[in-house]
Amino acid sequence: MSEAYERERQNNARLDELSAKVSALRGVTIDIYDSASNHQLIDQNNETFSSMGTQLKGSAGRLGRMAASGNKVAIFKLSGIIIGIVLVLYYTYHLFF
Repeated sequence: MSEAYERERQNNARLDELSAKVSALRGVTIDIYDSASNHQLIDQNNETFSSMGTQLKGSAGRLGRMAASGNKVAIFKLSGIIIGIVLVLYYTYHLFF
């Protein structure tokens, strides 16, 4: 009877060890999934900023051509828009910080 009790105790101990390993494996799997999701988000943000940079370069080129053409009304409008945006950003920054 004592031998059967000892084997049952060993089986329970091994079962507990196996349960702990399965839990650890589940945790690692969840961490890998979260890491993969974060990398996808980072890749999407990189693509977004890359396309934004390309669009910004195109806009700057068009603004340069407009300024070179000498259209003074358009240059004054552009200057007003830029000053307005800077002021809005300045006051928004001071409002929140």
